[in-house]
Amino acid sequence: MLRLGVNIDHVATLRQARGTAYPDLVEAARVCMQSGAHGITVHLREDRRHVQEADVRALRALPGVPLNLEMANAPEILAIALELRPDEVCLVPERRQERTTEGGLDAAGRERDLRPCVEALRSAGIAVSLFIEADRRQLEASARLGAPYVELHTGRYCDLAGAAAAAELDRLVEGGRIGAALGLRVNAGHGINLANLPGILEIPHLDTLNIGHSLVCAAVFTGLGPAVRAMRGAMDAYRGGRA
Repeated sequence: MLRLGVNIDHVATLRQARGTAYPDLVEAARVCMQSGAHGITVHLREDRRHVQEADVRALRALPGVPLNLEMANAPEILAIALELRPDEVCLVPERRQERTTEGGLDAAGRERDLRPCVEALRSAGIAVSLFIEADRRQLEASARLGAPYVELHTGRYCDLAGAAAAAELDRLVEGGRIGAALGLRVNAGHGINLANLPGILEIPHLDTLNIGHSLVCAAVFTGLGPAVRAMRGAMDAYRGGRA
């Protein structure tokens, strides 16, 4: 079964736009899980533009809700992760001026910097994932770092069309194959919606898709529960990707 992790960052974005107490991220997580999600993802950014530390604490306290915390390799955020011990941490690149995470983490170029963080998380019993491009160098560096998971950055494919999209999809397919050969468990995420999902389902060896923005957008028209159920239903077409 291809699993769905729902990123609820943009539920927090709606709340922060007016500085209200609603919409409630805990309730959003409950709705997602009741509608077939396998886990919840939030990104605790250094600038706290959407998700707050209190949100992470409240979500971690929910029984039966696997929590994936996206975070930069930053001492302050690492300390929070080591205290709260989410089920999984996905290390991502982070720039204050970006709208959303742009591109994958340079695991190959920052291997020395990342190693203490990865080792600290693993020593705390937290599964570690690295959000990377589908590039052999990045995949091999992830394996050397001892991260059991990688999350392939699908944003470029989701933004392209025609021959350029096909070439990027080929790269993602090859990345899935290389990751599995290296003993990594392969997730994917960024920019995925119902329209581009059929291409994503060609990537082999997928474990989890982490999807957020498109589901929150669809929820404006259909509600969050129906949006999650529609994505789960479409994901059921996964047959292991390209042979």
